Amino acid sequence: MSDLNKSIGQAINRIDGLLKVTGAATYATDYVLKNTVHAVIFKSTIAAGKIKDIETGEAEKAPGVLAVITHKNAPKLNEKGGVRGGALLQSQNIEWYGQHIGLVVAETFEQARYATRLIKVSYEKAEPKVDFEKHKKEAIAPKDNHDAIRGDVDTAFGNAEFKIEAVYETPIEHHNPMETHSTIAFWEGDKVTLYNGSQIVNGAQGAAASTLGIPSANVRIVTPFIGGGFGSKGGQWANLVLAAVAAKAVNRPVKLALTRQQMFNSVGLRQRNHQRMRLAATKDGKLTVLAHETTTHCAIDNEFVEPCGDCSKVMYEVPNSLISYRVVPMNIIIPTYTRGPGKSTGSFALESAIDELAYQLRMDPIEFRLKNEPAKDPSNGKQWSSRTTVQCLQEGAKAFGWGKRKIEPRQNQQGEYLIGYGVACGTYPARQQNSSAIVKLTRKGNDVKATIELAASDLGTGTNTIIAQTASDALGLAVNKITVKIGDSSLPPAAGSVGSVGAASFSNAVNDACEKITDELMKKSTKQFFVRPTVANLMVSENLTAFETRADAKAPADATNYSSHSFNANFAEVWVNSLTGMVKVKRFLAVTGAGKILNPKTARSQIIGGNVWGIGMALTEESILDPRWGNFVTRSLADYHVPSNLDIGTIDTIFIDEKDTIPNKLGVKGIGEVGIVGVAAAVANAIFNATGKRVRDLPITPDKLL
Repeated sequence: MSDLNKSIGQAINRIDGLLKVTGAATYATDYVLKNTVHAVIFKSTIAAGKIKDIETGEAEKAPGVLAVITHKNAPKLNEKGGVRGGALLQSQNIEWYGQHIGLVVAETFEQARYATRLIKVSYEKAEPKVDFEKHKKEAIAPKDNHDAIRGDVDTAFGNAEFKIEAVYETPIEHHNPMETHSTIAFWEGDKVTLYNGSQIVNGAQGAAASTLGIPSANVRIVTPFIGGGFGSKGGQWANLVLAAVAAKAVNRPVKLALTRQQMFNSVGLRQRNHQRMRLAATKDGKLTVLAHETTTHCAIDNEFVEPCGDCSKVMYEVPNSLISYRVVPMNIIIPTYTRGPGKSTGSFALESAIDELAYQLRMDPIEFRLKNEPAKDPSNGKQWSSRTTVQCLQEGAKAFGWGKRKIEPRQNQQGEYLIGYGVACGTYPARQQNSSAIVKLTRKGNDVKATIELAASDLGTGTNTIIAQTASDALGLAVNKITVKIGDSSLPPAAGSVGSVGAASFSNAVNDACEKITDELMKKSTKQFFVRPTVANLMVSENLTAFETRADAKAPADATNYSSHSFNANFAEVWVNSLTGMVKVKRFLAVTGAGKILNPKTARSQIIGGNVWGIGMALTEESILDPRWGNFVTRSLADYHVPSNLDIGTIDTIFIDEKDTIPNKLGVKGIGEVGIVGVAAAVANAIFNATGKRVRDLPITPDKLL
């Protein structure tokens, strides 16, 4: 296909857009199965201890109730099968407030919910560990995150003339996708089908099979559409398997959908991070010390540590460096991957500290960053496959109008508003993971069409569309001749929509399969071609009505010899009301270097989504834990504040033209995560420039500015 007719790089509309706006897209609980019944989970009301007894008799006699399942009658499950967080009704032990302790299955949702209120539970209580401030001094070194040390931090910091030492706090946050975690389960003999929102289709299949103790071939995951996930649907949680348990118990299809309130203690969270930063530099702005020490929390018997120091490892050239983690087990549900895990929270600390030190040096923060640009990856000495931080900063400064910023705070004011400008950078690794794809061609007359099949997932980011665009170019067919089938574990295995690996992995697998089918058709042909024919040419010339092939794609063999990342620079203009302390992000610009952009329209949407989340991180999002009981006070979208349209000003995006085929053949890098990295710091830095007040604990609410 000529460059003029290429689909990749074009801002075409989503091919599944009509299905979504008309309500025809099928999400997890949209499937209509005969005789479907409903399950509702009930939860513990203590954070630590054990269940003495559960009285279920009254609930079992309630109208419509088919089963009440607790640890007393639940089947034996493999608690190490890959389902995160436990809560599989396998014991009487309670480890966090809101742990699943049973479920009711009834003819209707209302009947099941009512019956849960008839269940009487008595507990043997223990003293819970839920107050992070009280217990953080008990933090220990984690099993899998060892200290990364370069040079002599303490000596260099002690001798430095220009330095800062500060603690930056990020609170617990929760995923709040529009679609809560939901499943329909039904059995056919010894095989179970689970309609379920799963970011990693084959991962969900394996976890369910292993936990249930059945072969993977006996589990089918169906998830063509997902209403958001942000990492929470990357790993699978107890509700997935409990739906299957309930369906087995009543021998009918069971629908189990978590309520919004249940989401806050069922499917993980972004943990609270206490980040001690020490930075030092010479008078002319060369960094000499960077120490990033994170103290956080995990579950009582299950460790997860958000890698807050990842950006600090690679962003700046510095001879003396320390990245460390300490973790305290607590009676809180296990943390999990949340959009931009570690990089978004860690970049707030790093990029705020960089801004603080630049101000101490009376140096422009962009100039300070440029002075410390590393020629190689400082963490491992590898060459960059490409690095666009300098271009992102320079292009962004020009487009944003950075020149009107003044170094001294409180220099721009309109009426009662103080106006400030902030900048911060970010990064996220670029990787391709193993994925397979099948291409099926069919012909009627001269009309040739293709179907692409792989077990990819689409979180709403446009996976269907970029797969169709990739296939269109590789096959020489128009996009409307391409049918995409994804979101089903019966299809060829593929990477997940997690960790910014989806687009690179899916597109390269599809491209390989499309190139392979063209090569195979050419080998079948006895004709000589002077230019590479399209599959339509070949299907017609060989009089074929159907043909298919499969490709199994991997990253290039030498990809691991390089350090490959997406990079960005974020620019924020804030208006702070000097009387009320209210902050408005009037203008935000994200400049991103992320390799080949498959579809600028869907890519822009992803970056804007990340920016909005980052603004929420900076200004509104915080999960409040009651230290007396261990339950969340914030447990709905009425009190957990996600930014809405009226909270967000103008957001602009720029993509750096970048060609980097080292991480993968097509040169595709991830954008799903990098869009949030550095955003909160840019806003915080702008607030300092506006007000002269440095707020180091998020969110930056009006009370902290008055």
